[in-house]
Amino acid sequence: MALTTGIEHLTPSSTKGVLFQGNYITDFDFTKQFLPDVYEKEAEIYGNRSISSFLRMVSAEMPSTSDEIRWVEQGRLHTRYDNVAISGDVFTVTYAANADGTAHAAGAAPVFRAGQTVMVQGQTSAGAATGPVLKGVVTVAGAAAAGDQGTFTAVCYSAADWAGVTGATNFSKATVLAYGSEFAKGTDGMDGTIESDYSSYTNKPIILKDNYKVFGSDTAQIGWIEVTSENGASGYLWYLKSEHETRLRFEDYLEMSMVESVKKASASTLGSAYSGSEGFFSALESRGNVYTDLSGDLASNMTGFDNILKQLDKNGSIEENMIYSNRALSLAIDDALAAKNSYGSGGTSYGVFNNSEDMALNLGFSGFRRGSYDFYKTDWKYLNDFATRGGFGDVEGAIIPAGTSTVYDQDLGKNIKRPFLHVRYRSSETDDRKMKTWITGSVGGAYTSDKDEMRVNFLSERCLITQGANNFFLLK
Repeated sequence: MALTTGIEHLTPSSTKGVLFQGNYITDFDFTKQFLPDVYEKEAEIYGNRSISSFLRMVSAEMPSTSDEIRWVEQGRLHTRYDNVAISGDVFTVTYAANADGTAHAAGAAPVFRAGQTVMVQGQTSAGAATGPVLKGVVTVAGAAAAGDQGTFTAVCYSAADWAGVTGATNFSKATVLAYGSEFAKGTDGMDGTIESDYSSYTNKPIILKDNYKVFGSDTAQIGWIEVTSENGASGYLWYLKSEHETRLRFEDYLEMSMVESVKKASASTLGSAYSGSEGFFSALESRGNVYTDLSGDLASNMTGFDNILKQLDKNGSIEENMIYSNRALSLAIDDALAAKNSYGSGGTSYGVFNNSEDMALNLGFSGFRRGSYDFYKTDWKYLNDFATRGGFGDVEGAIIPAGTSTVYDQDLGKNIKRPFLHVRYRSSETDDRKMKTWITGSVGGAYTSDKDEMRVNFLSERCLITQGANNFFLLK
C-alpha cells in the first residue's frame, strides 16, 4: 500500500522571511503569515461608563425586615382653605382631590370652630389674591355638606357683611385662614378640638436579578487583555472581563431602578406577582414640585428661579439645596449668573478679583445664593449619558434639599431622623439581600451542579424612600 503525503512538493527555503512559490502553502494568504501587532490595553473610548453615583452622594442605605415600608409625614400646623365660596355669612369649602388623585372623603367638616377669628381675602379665577383682607369671627362651627363640600358661618368685624370681598371686580372665590379667637366674658371654653393632620405613605422593595455565565471549555481558551475598571483599578482580565462588566451594569441597574421605578396601576394587566415600586421621579411627580423648562426661562431672566424660591417658602424653607442638572440646564444657570455679574464692555469680574488677559476666565459656577437660599450645582451624569437617560429629553434635573427629616418609624415605634432620600434593602440575620453574589455550576471552583459552566449570580431586593417630597423639585 502506497503512502501519500501532502508535503512532498514543498521546497524549504534556506533564508527566513523570503517567499517563493514552492515554500508556502498555496491556500494560505501570505499577507497574513506574520503575527499581527496587538494592543494589549483596551481602548477606553467612552470614559467612565458607570452612572451609579447619584444615590451614593445624596442618600443612605438601611436594612429592612419587611416587604412593605410605611412611614408618616406630619401635616401643616395651621389650616387655610382656598377657593371658598361666600354667600352672605355662609362659607362653602370645596375640598381638593387627595394627593394620589382620588376624591376627597365625603362628609368632612371644616376644622374652624365657633369663636375662632379668621382673615378673608378674595381670589381671582387663576388663584391670585385680590381685594382687601377682612377679619371676622366664626359663629357657627364647620359642618359637613353634600359631596366633597363643608360649610361654616363667620361674621365680619368691619362691615355688615363680606361685600368688601365678594364685591371685588375680579373676584372668583376667597382664601380663609384662622389666626386666633375671641370670646365674651363669662362664656364657656372652646368647643371641639383639632386632631393632628398627617399623611401616610408606603413603598415596596423590588427584587433585581442578573447573571453571567461562561462554559468550561471557554475558560481554557486563554486570552488576556489589560483593562482599567470604572473605579480606577487596572490589571489583566481573561473571561472575567465580561463578568466584571456584568457586575458594573447590575450596580447601575440598582440605582436606575430606584430613580425610574413606578408602582403598578390598577389598570395594568400585569399579574399579581408584580407590584412595582415608587422611584425618585415618580415620587416627585405625585408628591413633590414639578417645574417645566427652567433652562428656557433662565435664558431671559431669573424670574423662573424666583418662582421656585417662593414655592420653597411655602414648604420646608430648607436653606441648602443641591441642583443635579443635565448639560443644557447647567449652561443655562451659568449664563444667567454671568449675566447678573456683568462688568460692562471692558470685561467681566467675579468675586473679589478682576480678570485680566493673562487669566483664564471661569464661566462655570458651582454654587450661588439667591434670597435666603444656597444652591450647589453639579452635573448629573445619568442625564447626560446618551446611552442611558441622556437619550431621552423629558428631565433636565432635580433640586434636592440637604439635611434630614424627622418621621415616626412604625417598626421602631419612635421619631427618628433620616435623610430625605434613603434606600431600604431587605435583610435579616439569615440573609442579607443588599447585594448578593454567588457562583453555581462545575467550573471555576464551583461544584454545585453537573452543568459544564460557571454562572455568577447577582441579586438585590430594595426600594427608595422619598420623604418630604414637598421640598424637592423635578425639573422637566
